[in-house]
Amino acid sequence: MENPPQNASLIGESWETEVSTIVQNGPYESKTLAEVVKDAGEAFLGPQAVAIFGKRFPLLAKFIDANAQLSVQVHPKDDYAATFEGGKLGKTEFWYILSAKPGATIIHGFKAATHPDEVRQAIEEVKLEDLMHEETVHAGDIVFVPAGTVHAIGGGILLYELQEYSDVTYRMYDYGRPGANGKPRELHIERSLDVSHYTASPQIKMRPVEISNTAEYSERCLVACKYFVTREIELKDGVRTGTTEGSCIILTSLGATARVVYGENMARYETFSRGQTIVLPATLGDYRIEGEGSLLFSYVPASDDSAWQAWKTANPESAL
Repeated sequence: MENPPQNASLIGESWETEVSTIVQNGPYESKTLAEVVKDAGEAFLGPQAVAIFGKRFPLLAKFIDANAQLSVQVHPKDDYAATFEGGKLGKTEFWYILSAKPGATIIHGFKAATHPDEVRQAIEEVKLEDLMHEETVHAGDIVFVPAGTVHAIGGGILLYELQEYSDVTYRMYDYGRPGANGKPRELHIERSLDVSHYTASPQIKMRPVEISNTAEYSERCLVACKYFVTREIELKDGVRTGTTEGSCIILTSLGATARVVYGENMARYETFSRGQTIVLPATLGDYRIEGEGSLLFSYVPASDDSAWQAWKTANPESAL
């Protein structure tokens, strides 16, 4: 983690696994995440991640603090991005709402089935609000945003986002607001109309699935798809053991004070606390997480991943 700014500037986003991030501890200390991926390749990423994403870091974890209504965006699927964006990935993502002011809302899909021509006209007339579905959110809500879903984060929301590692974003609508230069910000109308789903979202808030509940920790699956699985682990001043397999693992503390113990004879450890993120290499092997509090545990799943299968059963509307 970088040191916080010493001035009064507002920080809207923290990109936890951005590839220029400098590793702060462990065997890769002082290298950027991009350098680690280049040097270690599949041994670091894991075969499951490489099968889906190639030899690039697969997932971007973020904290987003929206002080005002953000623009309406949509992201393409992988095949569209590969064809029209120079081989880049598309973007499926999810949000875990960490806090929300009373009445805070998000945009997710349309109120009802619509048509690209109707959407285009609404954009031109600065009336797209009339077509979009607005949903009130609260702390603890889990929102899945598959590629093609028209979406926006409203003001007064702090959330954790996990997404395919892609920078392909089409700004569909910005409420007619001027940018910093006094002129309207650029919209990507044609591309956004190409990739959008013109329906109401079948499900907006996901139903998490309990995986385990012991005296030492509880665990539930928040969201799952072929790109990522995210579990929330609540440590009860206890230990959760595991073994890395087909994917690197992203751990982010939402309040946990914890450490990851690993290596020969479990002789090494790395500590982390609220707002910090650790990446476990796929070849790390046996490890244990010790501590107290809540943390997120994300990875690229195998097709038979048990958490993914359980989540699909509980959330058939959103199963990909």
